[in-house]
Amino acid sequence: MEPGGAPPGRLPTKRRPPGPSASSPALRPDPARLFEDTSAGAAAAFLAQPVSSFAAAYGSSLASQGKEIVGRNIDRFVPVTKLKYYFAVDTVYVGRKLGLLLFPFLHQDWQVQYQQDTPVAPRFDVNAPDLYIPVMAFITYILVAGLALGTQNRFSPDLLGLQASSALAWLIVEVLAILLSLYLVTVNTDLSTIDLVAFSGYKYVGMIVGLLAGLLFGKTGYYLLLSWCCVTIFVFMIRTLRLKILSEAAAEGVLVRGAKNQLRMYLTMAVASLQPLIMYWLTFHLIY
Repeated sequence: MEPGGAPPGRLPTKRRPPGPSASSPALRPDPARLFEDTSAGAAAAFLAQPVSSFAAAYGSSLASQGKEIVGRNIDRFVPVTKLKYYFAVDTVYVGRKLGLLLFPFLHQDWQVQYQQDTPVAPRFDVNAPDLYIPVMAFITYILVAGLALGTQNRFSPDLLGLQASSALAWLIVEVLAILLSLYLVTVNTDLSTIDLVAFSGYKYVGMIVGLLAGLLFGKTGYYLLLSWCCVTIFVFMIRTLRLKILSEAAAEGVLVRGAKNQLRMYLTMAVASLQPLIMYWLTFHLIY
């Protein structure tokens, strides 16, 4: 045995630090937690997913029902389906329609084509009315009017807004006057309000041509080209509306004589004659 060492044949051992005993308060179970209810958390976790799925399905159902109700009510006041028909155009139709508006003398067949009692889309029939050209022509007219005012140092947002609102007001008054006249004359026609808006909006094409001629060639160019466009829109409206307003006479192929038919002829002439007057009224003050 070495001094200060362990006895021979025995390895030195390490002492374990004293740990908590079984009777220590740290290892003693809490009597209050023995009777704690742990089923609430499990139940909440179990029910959370079905409840959220049910809420999502119910919300989706409400959204679809609301969309259906809104779509039904909108279609009642704003015929969205009919509006899609009037915008069913393509580049070929737009080019041919503009040519028809500016040179109607060369056109022979003015009848609108039908397929199973339904008029074909405008892109398949140049005689069908559309809203694309009137809407784009109206916007272009406002832009050209602003350009004309700018070249004369008279441009202002208020004046341009007044020009747009007056043009729109004249269009509304014109359509309402035609509808009232058709009602008073008791004309049985398939002309709808949208058709009248389309036919009345074609005049903006001639107004744009007159204004551009005025900007490029002065008053002489303005009066020359505007006069040409006034004649062409008059011919276009006569040949188009006579098949709508004088539908009974057109169906029989002869001119039906009588006071009622004369009123229809006068109405057709009045609507066609109104177009050049409005064209001049909305453009003459823009050219100096």
